[in-house]
Amino acid sequence: MSNRAYEDEFLAAIYDDDNPDGPDHDYFRELARDLSAACITDLGCGTGMLTATLAAPDRVVVGIDPAAAMLEIASKRPGGDMVEWRLGTSELIETKSSDLIVLSGNVAMHILGYEWKSTLQDITRGLREDGIVAFEARNPDAEAWRNWNTHAETRQTAVGRLRETTATSAPDELGIITMDSVNEFLDADEVIKVSQRLQFRTFDTLRDDLGAAGLSVRNVWRDWDRTPFTGSVDEPLMIVEAVSADVALGAQAET
Repeated sequence: MSNRAYEDEFLAAIYDDDNPDGPDHDYFRELARDLSAACITDLGCGTGMLTATLAAPDRVVVGIDPAAAMLEIASKRPGGDMVEWRLGTSELIETKSSDLIVLSGNVAMHILGYEWKSTLQDITRGLREDGIVAFEARNPDAEAWRNWNTHAETRQTAVGRLRETTATSAPDELGIITMDSVNEFLDADEVIKVSQRLQFRTFDTLRDDLGAAGLSVRNVWRDWDRTPFTGSVDEPLMIVEAVSADVALGAQAET
């Protein structure tokens, strides 16, 4: 069973319908405006739905993703010609290139173990002075994975009828869950089996990982309306904004 979730053309074709534009994208667009960001990097940009809307004549936007099938869609969408698309991962972030680095759509949870720490180091290297990285993650105390199982449910998609079955494991000692899915595209007589792993991290773990990479949490929100996160079990979402630790220290010294 291989991880083809973001590489298969059938799954890429239905990605936008399953992950539509919404309040999460509004939040990242508003953050870009608030920062007057002249250069934005969207890491794990997928099909570029958010990325293309960040593009503007006076702004440089870079979209990075490891799946060629996703970038193929991204490059063809309206506004896609204003984005520089790069096939790969965080090592493609240029040094001191970005006022804002975005990881949307649970991208941070797909980056596991050492790769997560390496990614944060690449992000630190890529931020300009006063630059910000923003991403969302799931609060493990809310146990969202319990609701991620499906049993042979059939629905209509852009590429015909799809019957889906998903089995999700409980987190291991590192907070990593495994989602095994069977995707039967009935009209195309195509069966795609996918195994994905996602890592749930507590806020304390995220803060410590960011700190080890030279980053400091500026804000953490519980929703896209920027309500402060308090750590309660009924707050399933954590939206983190972080800056260079040096910048944070300088701001504290001025207060």
